[in-house]
Amino acid sequence: MALQYKPTRMELSNLKKRRTVAIRGHKMMKDKRDELVRRFIFLARKNKALRLETEKKLGEAMQNFVLARAVMSGNEIEEALMYPARAINVDVQKQNILSIPVPKLTLDTQDGFVYPYGFATTGADLDGAVQALAEILPLMLELAEVEKATSRLADEIEKTRRRVNALEYVMIPQFDAAIHDIQMKLEENERGNTSRLMKTKEMLAKEA
Repeated sequence: MALQYKPTRMELSNLKKRRTVAIRGHKMMKDKRDELVRRFIFLARKNKALRLETEKKLGEAMQNFVLARAVMSGNEIEEALMYPARAINVDVQKQNILSIPVPKLTLDTQDGFVYPYGFATTGADLDGAVQALAEILPLMLELAEVEKATSRLADEIEKTRRRVNALEYVMIPQFDAAIHDIQMKLEENERGNTSRLMKTKEMLAKEA
């Protein structure tokens, strides 16, 4: 959208003030963008490490389940895991990263870890799989929290980048062009006024 203005000294003063504000805002947005990128890189690296660790532990748990399935029937495993061993609540809150709301997940367990079955008809491999999954749950919550925060920061970086580009390549150049245009027109008017004044003085001198 083209900048609308009138070639007056008042308009020139207003445009200069708006340009100063735009330059200040551009610097602030660039600083914010740079800090967002720094935080994003940190969270992306953390996210990668958490994902690799989670996938590794899940693989180990699944391997234990496969070994347990080799010595136990499907019905026995299903019966052993039919009832939960403890109540688990996930507390969802919000925290801010550079004024960007991101989730904060906290695992709240009522009791310590216990197996949901007796040991008479189960094997050690099933015990290892169940315990491994119990240990993975906090890791999976942390991974979900970091992934969501990373996604929110990526969206905010894109928005901030567009604003920085709009100020740098659209608004500030428009202000510069408008200020230059008004200054040229004001100088032209001053030269015209000076020329008319000199002609008027010359005419009065001749008449005198």
